[in-house]
Amino acid sequence: MPEKVNIAAKLESFSDHWAPRIVARYNDNEVRLVRVEGEFIWHKHDETDELFLVLEGELDMEFRDKIVALAPGELIVVPRGTEHRPCARKGEVKLLLMDPRDMPNTGDPETATVAVEI
Repeated sequence: MPEKVNIAAKLESFSDHWAPRIVARYNDNEVRLVRVEGEFIWHKHDETDELFLVLEGELDMEFRDKIVALAPGELIVVPRGTEHRPCARKGEVKLLLMDPRDMPNTGDPETATVAVEI
């Protein structure tokens, strides 16, 4: 049977940054929540697009040629193969991500933080 997910409660259950948590699965995809602060690393995903939805805070999505500022309620889809760097320079940001199952958050399994289910 389908179960509802309380996003706020799930976000309150952890406090570490840049460590995605899986809160739901659909088809071959994962819905992940993550808290971020500061700058992440430059990276890309060669095989898939990546969706970022800002729940709280302000996120800058850096690309090599521009920066896209995102506020709560806004999302961006980063096309596959596009170098990008998420940055939370004005304090903590809470995000919802939609990614294929087992996708490494850095694009490289060697450097990725493994998403865990909560």
